[in-house]
Amino acid sequence: MVFKMVSQKLDTNTVLNNKEIVIPKIITPKLEIKDVGKIFKTKSGETVALEKTSFTVKDGEFVTILGPSGCGKSTILRIVAGLEESNSGKVLLDGQEINGPGPDRGMVFQSYTLFPWLNVKDNITFGLKLKGVNQKERDDLARHYLQLIGLEGFEKHYPIQLSGGMKQRVAIARALANDPKILLMDEPFGALDAQTRTIMQEVLLKAWEDSKKTILFITHDVDESIFLADSVYVMTARPGRLKKKIPITLDRPREYSMKSTVEFGNYKEELLSLIREESLKSIK
Repeated sequence: MVFKMVSQKLDTNTVLNNKEIVIPKIITPKLEIKDVGKIFKTKSGETVALEKTSFTVKDGEFVTILGPSGCGKSTILRIVAGLEESNSGKVLLDGQEINGPGPDRGMVFQSYTLFPWLNVKDNITFGLKLKGVNQKERDDLARHYLQLIGLEGFEKHYPIQLSGGMKQRVAIARALANDPKILLMDEPFGALDAQTRTIMQEVLLKAWEDSKKTILFITHDVDESIFLADSVYVMTARPGRLKKKIPITLDRPREYSMKSTVEFGNYKEELLSLIREESLKSIK
């Protein structure tokens, strides 16, 4: 008896012996945090800010990180941004290891970071100009994002003429206009009053639904984390590590009235319990 060896590359819908074999596609995470840890060295010794932590973020996913003060939330974000080096592990974006800052990551900070000498339109298009994007395309993108964030008519205003919420809208528009692979947000609404913060959450969701960018968002606010996210990662008290991942299955698009629903309240109760447990540890 003679056997003939046949080599065949199977795709996701291959017919073999008159039977269709469905092979699931392998989906690579947009962002991979692999055993990332951070130790800060001071004159008085070493402080473990972040224990080895691992998690993934899918393409187009909105992830919030929630935890008590000093748990390493912002440290994780700065490592992903390439602004801080980890002591262990690695970070992969689209399968490529991150070794420093880069234009593939957009960053929005809590503090206002607009260029005071540029008007709103020029702030939004600053990165595009550096990339050599032509004037017409810059104008079109600026018009799109000004409309998206609700600042039409403010093109020629300077940062000093804007409220805190308006400044953060411009910062979000500037980050999105550069078309990064992922948007990193470090408590961007933390300095805003409660009413403005609520409006900004809705503005951000509108922008996210338009762009479908992957977002990693740091917050102390439980309501904010639920309202925005597809998934909430809860951190332990320092030294920080991942305590629990909670998928948020609330319908989209989301409206402010959703915060008064029973389902929202159930998520809030669970998260508050987890955070309280860790916060108590940090003061013992």
